[in-house]
Amino acid sequence: MTQSPRTSSPSRFAPSKTTMLLLVSATVVSMLYLIPNAAAEKAVPLPAASPNVLVGVVPATGPTDTVVFAGECSWGIQAVFQHTQGVLSAVSGYAGGQSSEADYEKVSTGRTGHAEAVQLVFDPKQVSYAQLLQIYFSVAHDPTQLNRQYPDSGPQYRSAVFYQGGSQKLITERYIAQLDAAKVFPAKIVTQVSPLQGFYPAEKYHQNYATLHPESSYIARFDLPKIDHLKTMMPALYRAQPVLVQP
Repeated sequence: MTQSPRTSSPSRFAPSKTTMLLLVSATVVSMLYLIPNAAAEKAVPLPAASPNVLVGVVPATGPTDTVVFAGECSWGIQAVFQHTQGVLSAVSGYAGGQSSEADYEKVSTGRTGHAEAVQLVFDPKQVSYAQLLQIYFSVAHDPTQLNRQYPDSGPQYRSAVFYQGGSQKLITERYIAQLDAAKVFPAKIVTQVSPLQGFYPAEKYHQNYATLHPESSYIARFDLPKIDHLKTMMPALYRAQPVLVQP
């Protein structure tokens, strides 16, 4: 940011307007991270997908299946699903935009069309797609926040499911309808449901971030509680040893 030239100087030590704005902005950001906020850590117990959600759906027959979830900074979603039984890999990356702009600096502007996302490869014999959705909506993020996830703001933090195949689309849309009808959240779900056009793995330093940096104030405040919620709310699907992205 470029400072405007000062036309007067009432005091040698008087801060400029730009300096004051920067100080205020820094204070607000600090408060977001330091002031306790129960909503940032809250998980919502959700019902499993009802039989109606699965009517007419052809079960997955292959040894693995893939889906991409977005809903916040990818560190937290990756961490949750790295601790989920049946998930074979969880890779942080970007989806929803072009490959030429799929890097952190560009995506962070919010102008590339990407969402920070996580690609899951899972064994449908160990964990079903419907169970992954239940974790995603309950533990991994708040699906009622539009283009943000406390304390991160922008379309790159939007809630989105990038599906592969008609069965995933059908289950996702029906499960969202089930949850909205049950009014389990205080507001309607705003999750986008879109076909996956491409997934682009994030830079190496974004992979396994929560596991490698548990001392980070961001991780401790916003992401580690999600792993605890998975363990307490869905113990049958929790695994203590995370499945990490290999170098």
